[in-house]
Amino acid sequence: MAKKKSRKQSRKKKRIRIHRSFILPFFITLTAAVAVGVLALAAHQWIMEPVKTRTNDTAAFQENRTQERAETEGSGTLSEPDGTEQKEEEAAPSKYQAELADAAYMEENNIYTGEPATPGQVTLAFAGDILFDDGYAIMGSVRGDDDISRGVMPEVIERMQSADIMMLNNEFAYSNRGVPTEGKQFTFRARPETVSCLKDMGVDLVSLANNHAYDYGADALTDTFDTLRGAGIPYVGAGRDINEARKPVYYIVGDIKIAFVSATQIERLDTPDTKEATETSPGVFRCWNGDRLLETIREAAENSDFVVAYIHWGTENQAELDWAQLKQAPELVEAGADLVIGDHPHCLQPIGVVGGVPVIYSLGNFWFNSKTLDTGIVEVVIDETGIVSYQFVPCLQSGCKTVLLQDAEKERVLSYMRGISQGIQIDEDGYVTW
Repeated sequence: MAKKKSRKQSRKKKRIRIHRSFILPFFITLTAAVAVGVLALAAHQWIMEPVKTRTNDTAAFQENRTQERAETEGSGTLSEPDGTEQKEEEAAPSKYQAELADAAYMEENNIYTGEPATPGQVTLAFAGDILFDDGYAIMGSVRGDDDISRGVMPEVIERMQSADIMMLNNEFAYSNRGVPTEGKQFTFRARPETVSCLKDMGVDLVSLANNHAYDYGADALTDTFDTLRGAGIPYVGAGRDINEARKPVYYIVGDIKIAFVSATQIERLDTPDTKEATETSPGVFRCWNGDRLLETIREAAENSDFVVAYIHWGTENQAELDWAQLKQAPELVEAGADLVIGDHPHCLQPIGVVGGVPVIYSLGNFWFNSKTLDTGIVEVVIDETGIVSYQFVPCLQSGCKTVLLQDAEKERVLSYMRGISQGIQIDEDGYVTW
């Protein structure tokens, strides 16, 4: 038995030895695996910790920016972490950035700038004939101190000043030189100091394409150029030579570029008293033969977003349109004019529409003589797509004053304009649709 027992015990010890031979490597392997796992986990955490921290920081930053945005809603700014302010949305670069950055180019090409009162839109305003000659009755109320607000009433001036660009017809020369044109019934010349009246009214641009800018000859005309330039008021429709006379004036307002072209059909003679500019002499830009005017409009249309043609035409003191106006209006539109403004007849003429383009054939006198005459201001709002609104604002020239009409008198003038105009509608506020 002892022998058997000893054999059995021997087998048991052998089995134990065999199990231990497997267990030890197993535990060694398991321990190593655990150690590797722990080290791997630690390494992962060590490696990923900065990323996690950055992610959390970014989330916190975005949360803070969101909160700041809510707090500054409507202010247009955001506060950066360093406390500085930044525009919420940076304005896109102007498509005219290159032009705006080149002062010499802008001066050479008659380019001026302005800021719109309403972002994305430009308000253009137009009036008719003015006169600052001390020899005529119109200056009676302002003579002495040139306070234009006693002639053009403050409510009218306020309307003019509210436009982004205000334009009218400067029907005289600014000069103390020259002699009146021989044989001409009416000749007009004003003291250079009276140019301040334009500034006081808010005028941004004048037309010199008329039959009185040359009344006192070439010297008085060039004095006019110098006076207007000295006052910072651009002019169009006349120049020291034909290239300057026909050159448009451009305004870049916001991101909209507007071209202004002006010319005169008057006088309708081969040798007019009002001399046309030539290659070597000063004068006005004439369009009795309109080929050069149409070429100018085409060039302006290629270099701008919107073209205004301001034309001196028609028959004096006649509301009816003459054949030359009816012939030239479609030609102007075909060439690229987006808006046509007329003057010269000294009275209101119809508002029409030609090829989808509004034409007021005459704005009449604005502040020109002592007669009682209906007149008005045309206000046109444009954006990058074209005309947004067109409004005729009734006024009255009477007793050497120009006033803004209201109520029954306003309706009287609007009713008159409805009666003489075709193809358009005018509402009670003077807004024109077609």
